[in-house]
Amino acid sequence: MMCVFFIGIGVTSIMTGFAKTPLHIGLGLFVIGMFAAIYHPVGLAIVTMKWKNTGMRIAANGVWGNLGVACAALITGYLIDNGGWRMAFILPGIFSIATGFAYMSLRWSSIHADRKETKVPADEPRAKPSPSYRALLIRVSAIVFLTTAVSSIIFQATTFALPKIFDERLQNLASDLSVWTNRIAGSGQGDIATVIGSLAFIVFAVASMAQLIVGSMLDRIGPRLVFMVVATIQIVFFSIMPGLTDGVALAVALGFMLGAFGQIPINDYMIGKTASGAYRARIYGIRYVVSFTVLALALPMIAFVHQNWGFDTLFRILASAAVVILLAVAILPRKLPTPEVEPTAAE
Repeated sequence: MMCVFFIGIGVTSIMTGFAKTPLHIGLGLFVIGMFAAIYHPVGLAIVTMKWKNTGMRIAANGVWGNLGVACAALITGYLIDNGGWRMAFILPGIFSIATGFAYMSLRWSSIHADRKETKVPADEPRAKPSPSYRALLIRVSAIVFLTTAVSSIIFQATTFALPKIFDERLQNLASDLSVWTNRIAGSGQGDIATVIGSLAFIVFAVASMAQLIVGSMLDRIGPRLVFMVVATIQIVFFSIMPGLTDGVALAVALGFMLGAFGQIPINDYMIGKTASGAYRARIYGIRYVVSFTVLALALPMIAFVHQNWGFDTLFRILASAAVVILLAVAILPRKLPTPEVEPTAAE
């Protein structure tokens, strides 16, 4: 499926690069999205399949994902400036296809080995999950889906709105930094928008490293305490953000972004540790359906709140959302057991 992911995205990207109407572009993006949706249920299931240090591997995977998002805008802008918008589809498409074939060649023997290992003989009865394991899986899954929905609101609100928040709250700081940097460079009047964008990029880059810290702690002490600490960080910094400006607002924004990015690997870790191979990919798929649905719904909510009440009200809403996460996480088991099955009766 990962080969289909890479090659499918590549082929449809190239086809979109030859689009002649906006409708063709829209259809191309739709199909690209269909192939891109393969990654989370399949890729994360591979990451959590059989190796140790699950938390750190999920965290590293998340950091690479964030770097990809950050680099996408830079690479796309460069390709558009130097080759036009069509090249922004065609060249990444070629690279994606090449990556797909490289993955296939490197993993071909492992793919066949995995298929042989997971194949169950027709005359061998499948082991059934024990009732206690099923009950635990339902309990943890319910918490995962609830916290996924709520944390998706927080993640979308912070990542989408942060540049606008900085534009409103950091004008004096951005102006001073612009003057200072241009004095050093010896150039003319500075661009405040560039400074604000740079500050947002720095906050995103630094905050993304929180995933590595959280991933390491997940492997050491488990998800319950780590998740509660991350939720508490969000509650504190969202609660004190209203009314702040300039340097203090920048520091507090870094605080709540550390919480927002730090929570990313936790739900995936819980699924990877609790769900057996038969259920893991399915639960990852459902988890990301919930996440992406909420992400789409969060955008109009953010715009509505900002237009009518401003960002201070949004921060209070996000603090309340973090409280919901904290209460949900409090009922998690202190230690997640590994998947277990009860033996089938002999015939």
